[in-house]
Amino acid sequence: MTRYIQRHSKLARVTHGVAAIACIVLALTGVAVFVPAVSQALGGSFTYAMRMVHRIAAIPFILIPLFALLRSPKGAKHLFAQNIFGKWDKDDFEFARKFVPYLFTPQTTHMPPQHEVKGAQRLADGGLVIMGILMALSGLVMWLEAGILPGSKGIAMPMSLVWAAHILHDIGFFVIIVFGLGHIYLGGGLFGPYKGTLNLMWGDGKVSESDAAYHWGYWANTKLGTGDGVTEKK
Repeated sequence: MTRYIQRHSKLARVTHGVAAIACIVLALTGVAVFVPAVSQALGGSFTYAMRMVHRIAAIPFILIPLFALLRSPKGAKHLFAQNIFGKWDKDDFEFARKFVPYLFTPQTTHMPPQHEVKGAQRLADGGLVIMGILMALSGLVMWLEAGILPGSKGIAMPMSLVWAAHILHDIGFFVIIVFGLGHIYLGGGLFGPYKGTLNLMWGDGKVSESDAAYHWGYWANTKLGTGDGVTEKK
């Protein structure tokens, strides 16, 4: 029998899945809409279609996380207070210091035990969440200014606000692309020691006792000690 620990709830997995898929669609359509060279090469009709898809994809990207926030405010508070802005200890700093060597020589680089979320992971997750919020807010400003529906009249806004929204949208795009690729590489299990982690968000959300001890030693010991979320399977 192998023991497993429930790491992510169904609400967290669904929210992550919808946001991730919507984010990929938004990134692809955003390039087609906001990069002049690309939009000119694709032509007006296709660019218009991409603009509409971009707006449609923005709806679940914004609404599903809002639903999750309202459905589980305690979970949202835990995400920000503990997982993103939680206080770092010496093991967190050591993990961050060794992270780059670990990517190249995981067999010989010994990493310290970690809590529920690794120190360096907090930076990446925090960047994705914060930039996602900024992208949603700045996108709404541009959407309202242009008009909610095709052909509808937009809301008059100060040009400085619209300009700032465009700048924030561009910055958020580049940050999400960089952090998102790293997130896919590690979270998708493409990096050897993280093999199997795809199941945490795209499967049943459970992690084996051995994997939990390797990646999040302090968190695993706490869960195994209390039995909270621990199950056994053959």
